[in-house]
Parts: sequence; structure tokens; C-alpha cells
Amino acid sequence: MGEEFDGRVVVVTGASAGVGRAVVRAFARRGANIALIARGIDGLEGARAEVEAMRGRALVLPLDVADADAVEEAADRVERELGPIDVWVNDAMVSVFAPVGETTPAEFKRVTEVTYLGYVHGTLAALKRMRSRDRGTIIQVGSALAYRAIPLQAAYCAAKHAVKGFTEALRTELRHDGSRVRVTQVHLPAVNTPQFSWSRAKLPRAPRPVPPVFQPEIAADAVLFAAAHDRREVWVAWPTTKAIAGERIAPSVADRWLAKHGYEAQQTREPLPAGRPDNLYAPVRGDHGAHGRFDAPAKSRSLQWSLTKRRRWIVASALAVVGLFLGGRGWRALAGAR
Repeated sequence: MGEEFDGRVVVVTGASAGVGRAVVRAFARRGANIALIARGIDGLEGARAEVEAMRGRALVLPLDVADADAVEEAADRVERELGPIDVWVNDAMVSVFAPVGETTPAEFKRVTEVTYLGYVHGTLAALKRMRSRDRGTIIQVGSALAYRAIPLQAAYCAAKHAVKGFTEALRTELRHDGSRVRVTQVHLPAVNTPQFSWSRAKLPRAPRPVPPVFQPEIAADAVLFAAAHDRREVWVAWPTTKAIAGERIAPSVADRWLAKHGYEAQQTREPLPAGRPDNLYAPVRGDHGAHGRFDAPAKSRSLQWSLTKRRRWIVASALAVVGLFLGGRGWRALAGAR
């Protein structure tokens, strides 16, 4: 597909704010026509204006991804109005910041319906159309928390683990069928998005992302990269790599560290405001954009991500250097033999 997406049709769920909004902007800059799925009409209209300002076509589809029929109908409308879907990005999510014992069954159900089943619904809608054409890319916006769960976000972590398991099963089925439809996961670190201002919280102090925090444009760049390159998974930033590797090597160490530091690391020094609105069941009004309120500490660059994007070039260069070195030794050996 290459780095440019001129005239390509891209569907983004969670398109109104946060990572999804940054993803919309990134694709729009490269000429894509974009279907915008989310619940909040204010954010969707803001995203539409940004796409159209970059001379792209935008289709606003206000819906809840927990509704499988609504997602299927939206996919149908995308293909009627924009054309065949080339890329489908699943990003919509909700969360609850609370200990397990203070999270209700209804809250667990709601997070699961959006953050896990919403991905399933989007994937099924995309597959239905992509399989018949034997092409297309499905991108699951994941998290380091799909590998390493943390306290106070059990519902969200469980949903991300479920998305990972679902995607791995699907990938093996596509490979079995010889399908050229691609599915990939992009696992993110803590990102500065509005979710920390509107996710439901039952904490003494306002929630925050666990440092270090990264700007959503890094996440969007990774999604764009995943759409253009055949990678099984993409790990973004050193904290993601460290969390996944640490969980594989020494999970009990992570348990102890998180038990000691995980509560404090997820809360600011400010008390949780009384009557604070949340978006668990309905969107918070207004256009909230891509960034949250943690711009000051958030990093706009990641050395790990820069190296990850270029890993094939780096490996090829290293092999070339090794080859030259070994070749030089070989020539010297031959010269000495003479």
C-alpha cells in the first residue's frame, strides 16, 4: 500500500477524540477518505472539518460500537458512499478507574461491550467485505496492558487481553485460509488523551496516565505504519517493550512493583471533582480533540519507536557492516597466504 493513502477508504472507530482523532488526522494528511465512527457528534463534526480542510472526504457515523447491527449498517454505508474499505482501525474504548471490589457487574459488562466486543463487531464488519476481495488491513489499537494488567483498571485490562486473544485466533485462521487480508495489533504506552478526564473513576484523586506519557501523534504514526507494513505486532515506545518483556521474564516482580506503586502512579495530587461527568454510557459533550491535559509531561518523540520503524534498514546495515568486516578479514587471510 505504501506510505501514501491517496483515495484509500479508511474506517476509524473512536474517531472523535484521543488516539482515534490523531489517527484520523494522520490518514487525512496522506489523502485518505475517512469514515468517522464514535458516539460524540461534536467531536465527529470537528474531525470531519479537519479531514475536509485537508481535501479529503469524511463520512460521519455517530453510533455505539457495542451495537453490532449499527456497526454492520455503518460498514454498508461506507462502501456505498466512499467505496471499498481498505483499512479498518478499531480504537473505540471506555474504562473505569476503580478497585475490582468497587466495580459493579454492569460496569464490567459495559467496558467489555465497548472495548472488547466493539473490536469484534468492527472486525466482523470489515472481514465480511475484505474477504470477498482478498485484500484489506484491520488494525487493533492495543496496549501494553494487553500483556501486563495493572491495578485500578481491571475491566479495561481484561478487555485488552481479550482483544489480543481474539486477534491471534483470527490471524491463524486467515493464514490457514491463505487469505491476503492482514490483521495487526499496535500496542501503546500511556498516551496523553482526554480519557483521563472522562473515564468513570472511583478514586480519591483524579486519574492520570502512568509516566512516562506520550503524545497521541506517536500512536497515530504507529497505526499509519501498521497500515503500510506487514507486521504481526507493533510495540510503541520503551515502556511498552519493557512491560511486555518484563511480563514474559519476571511477572512476579511486576506484581510486587505494581502493588506498591500502581495506585499512586495513576492518580494526580488533585482530588476527584464532585459530580465529574463520565462517558461510560453516553459521550461527554463538546469537541475534546486528540490531547488530554497532560501536555507538559508528555513526550512527542520516542527513540524506541524511531528505531522500530527502521529496524529492517538497521538490521540490513548491520549485516552489511559485518559482511564488510568478515570480507576484509577474508581478503587479508588470502593475501597472507600468498
